[in-house]
Amino acid sequence: MIENFGIGIDIVHINKFEIMNYSKKSSFYQKTFLPSEIEYCLKFKKPAEHFAGKFAIKESVKKSIDDPISFLDIETFHVDSKLKIKLCGELKNKYNLLGSISHEKDYAIGMVICEKINNE
Repeated sequence: MIENFGIGIDIVHINKFEIMNYSKKSSFYQKTFLPSEIEYCLKFKKPAEHFAGKFAIKESVKKSIDDPISFLDIETFHVDSKLKIKLCGELKNKYNLLGSISHEKDYAIGMVICEKINNE
C-alpha cells in the first residue's frame, strides 16, 4: 500500500524572491506561476513570502510524484484559507495531493503528500 504514496518537502529562502522581484523578472514568474497565482501573491504587502511558499509547494509536488511535470502544470489556490493543489495536462487525474505552506522570518516551506490513483 505504501508504494502508492509519495512525500515531497522543500524550503526556500524568501530573500531569493525579494531580490528577484516580480517587476524586475516578470518573465521568470510567468514561466513558474500561473496568472491566478501571480495575482494572489501580488495582493499581499510582502508578495515574496507567498511566491516563495508557492515555489516550495511546486518543488514538493515534483518530488512527491513519479512523473516529470512542469511548474505551469501545477496549480495552487486556496479555498476557505486551505491550500489546494491541482495538476493539469496528462497528470490531471493521476494523483491526489495534500499540501501545506508555512513561512517564518527568512524561509518558506512547502510539504506535499501524494496518493497515486489506481485507474485500472
